[in-house]
Amino acid sequence: MSILVLGGAGYVGSHAVQALVEKGYDTAVVDNLVTGHREAVNGKARFYEGDIRDQAFLTSVFHQENVEAVIHFAASSLVGESVSEPLEYWDNNVSGTRVVLDVMKEAGVKHIVFSSTAATYGEPEQVPITEDMPERPTNPYGETKLAMEKLMRWCDEAYGIRYVSLRYFNVAGAGGSIGEDHDPETHLIPLVLKTALGQRESISIFGNDYDTPDGTCIRDYVHVEDLIDAHLLAIRYLQEGKGSGIFNLGSSQGFSVKEIIETSRQVTGEKIQEKVAPRRKGDPARLIASSDKARSVLGWTPTRTTIERIISDAWEWHKGHPRGYNDQKGADLS
Repeated sequence: MSILVLGGAGYVGSHAVQALVEKGYDTAVVDNLVTGHREAVNGKARFYEGDIRDQAFLTSVFHQENVEAVIHFAASSLVGESVSEPLEYWDNNVSGTRVVLDVMKEAGVKHIVFSSTAATYGEPEQVPITEDMPERPTNPYGETKLAMEKLMRWCDEAYGIRYVSLRYFNVAGAGGSIGEDHDPETHLIPLVLKTALGQRESISIFGNDYDTPDGTCIRDYVHVEDLIDAHLLAIRYLQEGKGSGIFNLGSSQGFSVKEIIETSRQVTGEKIQEKVAPRRKGDPARLIASSDKARSVLGWTPTRTTIERIISDAWEWHKGHPRGYNDQKGADLS
């Protein structure tokens, strides 16, 4: 039986496919390649190009594959874009997930692991953030991810489709031949490393007067390969007959924007120019996750999540792929 990875050509999804193949899972991938990269998909995984909103297409994939479980990464995920294009986000994220669950129901597939987000919490009342804190999304992206979780909960009630929702904080790093390549790029660490490569003049610090030790925002980072370990543990958790659940994935510690930049200088040996820009509306001073539940219930033990390791692994990939996957079109990652 196979694991079907939706959005398996994206940054996190491709790392999941790589890990599944390496662990000996029979793996299939669905991706529409709007933001994903075919070159990122391990050559030992079967690939189907198409959109999860296309029910006939997705049904045909399930007919060809003997699917045991689904891992769902196929959601749009840019906060700013979600604010300007809320209908697109509700269509892709919520309507797409409805189709996924409908096809799973018809095929009798009972397990799904879902890539969720800390954006479901909105601006937290306190840190570290635990799973029982109020969910108050402040943008359509977070709102749609929360709606997707609620849809899965009701499908569990009605059809016995068990789910694990993994709420990410900040994911970074790289795993060997695959890495982070977005267009446009909005994440801090890749932007800092692009500055180190000379592809940007400077990195912007959005506010340096926050109530933090160095005045810049503090965020929780987790290495992408540690993150994927949690997905494999979640599959096993569901296979063992455990009930549905929601889990935070983070390092349970925070790093400031200035700490990220300074560590990047040390790793790369480059000066990396910075400039202070106005605060961005809605940026909390601190976002840190409590991952105690994932550790105790799933048995998750992140081993690569130090900021030095995260930046070092990401730097190795960016140095080898200064133009992203454009540097290896047609490569076979088997």
